[in-house]
Amino acid sequence: MGGVRLTDGRQENPQIVRLARTFSFEAAHLLPRVPEGHKCARLHGHSFQVEIVCEGPVDPDTGWLIDFADIKAVTKPIIEMLDHRYLNEIEGLENPTSEVLCKWIWNRLKPALPTLRTIIIMETCTSRCEYTERGVE
Repeated sequence: MGGVRLTDGRQENPQIVRLARTFSFEAAHLLPRVPEGHKCARLHGHSFQVEIVCEGPVDPDTGWLIDFADIKAVTKPIIEMLDHRYLNEIEGLENPTSEVLCKWIWNRLKPALPTLRTIIIMETCTSRCEYTERGVE
């Protein structure tokens, strides 16, 4: 499963995994650039779900890619910046669409979470946005 250990310590055919940790926050926003009369132009709120997805090889010594606690430690301060806030007042979120929010979170997580591959934002149980930076291998 985990591949064959080579004499130089590298692993041949390592097991590649995707880990996901989900967070939630409550926030209000409006979308200032939608057409006149659009319902999202009015102030409203969501119970957002944010899924942080990391991908990479399983370390043969630890048996994991990354500790779920490490994902939480890096993500928690960012979620706290968003929770029970008016998103439009946060720098960089003046037009807080799900697409913009995904990239905003990515930019804050990626430096501390090199195995980050995807951010998924769900603003309702039926509407989601996924962001994966291309060319990041």
